[in-house]
Amino acid sequence: MFTGLIETTGTILSTTPNSGATRIIITAPTLTARLALGDSVAVNGVCLTALDITAATFSADLAAETIARTTLTHLRPGTIVNLELPTPAGSPLGGHVVQGHIDGTATLLSLLPITPESPATTDWRLTLQLPDHLSQYVVSQGSITVEGISLTVAALHGDTVEVAIIPHTYAATNLHTLTPGTPLNIETDVLARYAERQHAPAFTLTEKYLLANGY
Repeated sequence: MFTGLIETTGTILSTTPNSGATRIIITAPTLTARLALGDSVAVNGVCLTALDITAATFSADLAAETIARTTLTHLRPGTIVNLELPTPAGSPLGGHVVQGHIDGTATLLSLLPITPESPATTDWRLTLQLPDHLSQYVVSQGSITVEGISLTVAALHGDTVEVAIIPHTYAATNLHTLTPGTPLNIETDVLARYAERQHAPAFTLTEKYLLANGY
């Protein structure tokens, strides 16, 4: 489990499609000393398995499901990515419960300073557009994970979401590198998805058969 509190950033060194999984290599010298083969690490919010660890880099393989749901294969060498290691059991939960399982991608509409004349100390307003199937899991003042960062929804207008970004988060993550139109990895609050599941209508086997066959 993660909490959405980014520990450090890394840099994409390469992305190599193979006949099976796609292999990415990330430079992260401040993190690799804490990694062991097979450890989990969140990369822009995506839970991956660390492989081929060196003093400065680690690799990870992207399965077909990861490629379909996330932005990772679109990243180019030199791209900055957010990194987080799992939260040990018993540690304070500083953000919110983050699984590292991306629900889909959103589009960055804008990222604007609240006080433009003070760029080093201003907070920021990030606005993104969600795909329709994710909007139902987002509520005002609720939690949302954007590029692996635990954030609080400040305003919600249909499928448009606004979040407030403090100066530290803007500077310490990949947010300061993003431009409008950039696709963003999104994980909605898992508690909202469980709540929906609990209140979903229970269908009989006959009803399930009819629904599956278009009746």
